[in-house]
Amino acid sequence: MTTTPRTRPTVAIVGAGAAGTLVALHLVRTAGRRSTGVDVILLDPADRWGRGPSFGTLDDQHLLNVPAAGMSALPEDPAHFVAWRTHEDPENGSDPATFARRREYARYLDETLTETLQGPPGEFAAVRHVRSRAVGLRRTGSGVVVATSDGRDVAADAAVVATGLPAAGHAWAPEALRGSAFFVPDPWAPGALDPVRRDRSGPGDVLLVGTGLTMVDVTLSLTDASNRPDRVVRAISRNARLPRAHVTGLKLAAIPDVSDWGSSLAEIREHVVQHLQAVERDGGDWRPGVDGLRFRISTLWGRLNDEDRAEFLASDAGAWNVLRHRMPPSSATLVEGMREAGRLVLSPGSVVDAEPLPRGGLRVTVADRSSDERDAVETTHDVGWVVNCTGPQGDIRLLGDPFLDDLLRPRGGASSAVVSTAGMGFRTDGGRLIDSEGRADAPVWTLGALRRGELWESTAVPEIRSQALAVATGVLDAIAPLPRRLADGRVVSGHHPAARPRDPLGLPISTTAEAATAYNAGLERLMRLQDDADAPLREAVALDPGFALGHATLALLGHEAGADADVQASLDAAREAVRQRGDERERSLVDVVGQRVKDVRNKGARALMNHIAAHPRDILAVSAAVPTIAFSGVTDVQQEAWDLVEGLAPAYGDHWWYISLLAFTRQDQSRFEEAGLLAESALSCEPSSGHAVHAQTHVMYETGQHEAGRVWLDHWVNESGRSASHRAHFSWHAALHELAIGDTEAVRRRYYSQLAPPTVTGVRALVDSASLLWRWQLTTSGWDAAVAHGVPGATGTAFVGETAPPPVAPVIDAAGSVLVDAPETPFVALHSAIALATSGDTARLAALARHCRGSRDVTIRTVVATVCDALLRAGEERWDDAVTLLEDTLPVLAQVGGSAAQREVVEETLLFCLVNAGHAERAGAVLDARLDRRESPLDARRRDSLVLRTTVAG
Repeated sequence: MTTTPRTRPTVAIVGAGAAGTLVALHLVRTAGRRSTGVDVILLDPADRWGRGPSFGTLDDQHLLNVPAAGMSALPEDPAHFVAWRTHEDPENGSDPATFARRREYARYLDETLTETLQGPPGEFAAVRHVRSRAVGLRRTGSGVVVATSDGRDVAADAAVVATGLPAAGHAWAPEALRGSAFFVPDPWAPGALDPVRRDRSGPGDVLLVGTGLTMVDVTLSLTDASNRPDRVVRAISRNARLPRAHVTGLKLAAIPDVSDWGSSLAEIREHVVQHLQAVERDGGDWRPGVDGLRFRISTLWGRLNDEDRAEFLASDAGAWNVLRHRMPPSSATLVEGMREAGRLVLSPGSVVDAEPLPRGGLRVTVADRSSDERDAVETTHDVGWVVNCTGPQGDIRLLGDPFLDDLLRPRGGASSAVVSTAGMGFRTDGGRLIDSEGRADAPVWTLGALRRGELWESTAVPEIRSQALAVATGVLDAIAPLPRRLADGRVVSGHHPAARPRDPLGLPISTTAEAATAYNAGLERLMRLQDDADAPLREAVALDPGFALGHATLALLGHEAGADADVQASLDAAREAVRQRGDERERSLVDVVGQRVKDVRNKGARALMNHIAAHPRDILAVSAAVPTIAFSGVTDVQQEAWDLVEGLAPAYGDHWWYISLLAFTRQDQSRFEEAGLLAESALSCEPSSGHAVHAQTHVMYETGQHEAGRVWLDHWVNESGRSASHRAHFSWHAALHELAIGDTEAVRRRYYSQLAPPTVTGVRALVDSASLLWRWQLTTSGWDAAVAHGVPGATGTAFVGETAPPPVAPVIDAAGSVLVDAPETPFVALHSAIALATSGDTARLAALARHCRGSRDVTIRTVVATVCDALLRAGEERWDDAVTLLEDTLPVLAQVGGSAAQREVVEETLLFCLVNAGHAERAGAVLDARLDRRESPLDARRRDSLVLRTTVAG
């Protein structure tokens, strides 16, 4: 029996659990974005998609072991699962740190795929669920045919193997146990635990073999109110180690830089221990260190040879799994309570024999070899049931699964697939199966547990979600490739050998393959906000002097990012090259760069926006328009910047770089929870993403996570961010946390090691270093003096032992007179005013005020000039005048640009002036509003000092 003829590309997915459903979801979404038709067939005997072994349980006590924040099906929308839960349960579903029910997640996957098909992507894609079991696969000239257990042949252009590990492993069980009716070989089989629950005869105790997460779930199922009240659960394993517990609340992963960790197991093991110890020492908890390692495991695993991998599996895997796969806090509490009550007993051991008892149940002999393999201690236990909780069989060759066996079976001298390390799945090329002759040309992909042998960590939803997206993209690229344009303008198939090289987002570039490789390396460094992006760009134009885009990129980075480039020479070379060779996008970008060099904020901004409208996936253009840390961009109006980023969503979808920009936008909108989840999602794909880290840093500051923020940021800068550009800005953020904590000695150490000239020069010295010194002065010794001045009769000091800030003169010198005295943008002009106020140079500040009032830029002429006047009044101790001017400025201050944390320096100045003017109650109201918004030990101390001083004065 054969399926009906195909009218558009068809993909057969074998398995409709979480992995298969996620692949189907991303196939539909990606096809919709591309306007590409595709039919998807899910082959699985289950009654609904999304209900595999992991999430098919109906027991409400079985919880996810990942917080809801990490379980979104959509990488670009990490709050998607939380939002779904909130809609389902408005009262209890909105907490991203909660551990939802497993069956709830199955319904979420089901409904998400169903709703996607009912939306716009459904115009291009269809999904059909065939309730049958796949038993074989063969290649055809145009694709594959999947054979099913009921005699059907399902023809498709490509297949995805998403079965997971479809059977529990119980080879450890002696024959007498395997043949017993009182042995439950797979607790996740439908109804498998029902007889155990109902059993009221024979011994009440149950023996569980295995002490991991499966044991936890089974224990909860067998000890609730529906079970025998006298039941004791005995759980054994080789080391009797329980999974560790998650902590309540979310913590950011501390992702290490593993570039210098070596390639042997001994070297890597030593670095892992050092990493976990450092994370626990600095932050008080090892868990973020383990969670950070998760994102590096595939890299480290890939370095190990077969001998080291075998040693890891024998010696280290158990200890790793205990730390990595943790219990929800509520489950841990229940388990601990049962242990204290004697209803759960853990002990080391393995089953060596079993015999039936006269009235049902088993007498099981357990050997404990934990102390000495040669001298095992044997004990016997009379139990009603033995339940296998050791988890799935890891070696797919031992599963006895007809479909997987068929993939490994030689045909014509070759098999469709070969196993990877220890039989833990298949060897692949990025998820595409490699056959026994080393080729990856068959249209067959896999993901999830079947890639453990080559990735090790490949069984949790966050990994499977990313793999599902990659598989969906790879499948569509293979069976329905997007057309490509040749250098001569002809449009050809995406597989045409003369198709031009592409940039990281798939846009064609007019150059050689070698120059494209170097160019893309530079562009990727720019996307991650890393240093020396210009070096590979110079290599690209050296390899191909006629590469217009390479020259234009160097000109743009030299003009707007301070890169070491001759801007005019590069621009001239780009213009000459694009006349000889270049498509419409490349000609447009060269023109945009020329406009930006001539006039950044007016014609240049308009040209850039027009270019992005026509070419939204142009990374370089969007980077110039939405720099997040740099100082130009295309607009100082927040809503326009937000609209620009949000409007790019259809062009970028799930790409980590876009998610990073979106995270920064969300924090700018004070949508901090969403911003944090987006940043985490981006960092899980690219731990070096400077934009994502920047967004997360703002989230932690604005939500009062000062100690955790300082620790996490320092770890990133020293690990994954070691190549980050704008390191001074990240140091500035860490110093703000230290100021908020009140640790001025830490601020001093950080300033001299990371923010003082000559380490920091130019605009970074002005914006980061000078503004820090001003805030430092205002909030510590300056604040104390202001309170004493503003409250007559007050005596004493509020902040004993504070460290006074260093002098600002070296910073101003390092910034340079052009930036300080004649700034061209509102943001730089504001910080120039702050720097000059810090120095007390009122003559130079007055000159800057005149410069601002004569500017062609309306924001400089109005907003920044008013701030200059306020600072001058403060310098003359005309405090009320300064207060009036600053209060007039605050409502329109966002026009200056920058982030809320950067603009906060003006509010700090207002507080300082209010107190000096004797307006303690008004200052207190400002501080109260800030404390309502976020925790801050510094603000709390300052608020208390106002109350103390007012009381003393009274």
